[in-house]
Amino acid sequence: MTNGNSVRVVAAGDHFILPSLIREAIGHELSCDVVELTLGWPLEPFGPVAEVTEASDAEDELIDALAGAQVLVTQMGPVTERVLDACRDLRLVVVCRGGPVNVNLDAAKRHDVRVCYAPGRNAAATAEFTVGLMLAALRRIPQAHNLLAGEGSWQGATYYTYEHSGLELEDLPVGLVGYGAVGSRVARALCAFGAQVMVHDPYVRGEIHGLRVSSLDELLRRSRVITLHARLTAETRGLIGARQLALLPRGAVVVNAARGPLLDEEALCDALESGRVSAAALDTYQQEPVPEGSRLFGFRDRLVMTPHLGGASRAVAEKAARIAAAEVGRWVRGEPLAHALT
Repeated sequence: MTNGNSVRVVAAGDHFILPSLIREAIGHELSCDVVELTLGWPLEPFGPVAEVTEASDAEDELIDALAGAQVLVTQMGPVTERVLDACRDLRLVVVCRGGPVNVNLDAAKRHDVRVCYAPGRNAAATAEFTVGLMLAALRRIPQAHNLLAGEGSWQGATYYTYEHSGLELEDLPVGLVGYGAVGSRVARALCAFGAQVMVHDPYVRGEIHGLRVSSLDELLRRSRVITLHARLTAETRGLIGARQLALLPRGAVVVNAARGPLLDEEALCDALESGRVSAAALDTYQQEPVPEGSRLFGFRDRLVMTPHLGGASRAVAEKAARIAAAEVGRWVRGEPLAHALT
């Protein structure tokens, strides 16, 4: 057990997970010295820093703040080999996100630094956002908004024609590819709407909300809407490509708020062009930001696009801070860590 009063914590937050949120959450766990540092994200983009990915370019600032500190709580702080070499007192890093991609795990292990993360922090927010995307695509809400608010054009009559009217969720066959923390919440929400929910996830056992379908191909053949919720791995990269999209009923809708590389965007554009897919809604992309000249921008009448906002809720920031603070409390008290990788 460590004496909390002797522990120095650096709360390296940003403009989303505020350092003050981290400090306040830690204050509910123990009394200790907390130093606040504000990194630039999302007002400044993240990217690769030395050997880590998706981090703020702030090695020098982090090294200065960590002088004499045993604990770092951060979302975007670059925990590189250089940082670990310079911060010999550091013993615990808690990353306020679903995976510590901003941490050199091998170097942390060599330096005897424990690394934790915050799984599930954005599951509810992403699930709600996914359902919102689905409704927007099915009922063409953004397109109607743009016509009325952007152009002052009252074209409700067009959307009331049978050909251009949307689909409703009640009784609609919706296939979920993946049934983790987000997918399971989406399934529950869709069941409440009265949708015919089907699920394909070979790694999930036990009861699910909806009908379990063992074959991905069969799920695609039976779904008027598919929504992706699989983790991105070597196995799932490009999981939905031209062959899979061709299995969908003509006029199907595709939703992806999980990871961009799960879906072959060129194949999606081909399917939108041919009418095999009538509409799609995307929050994640193969390349972010979406490059200028992307074919996706050519389908604005049938494609809902948002810039990776699924986890952008105040509750996510607050939950992440609480999860991280709980890990700090466990470490100080000498208890087993709940979400440790090293």
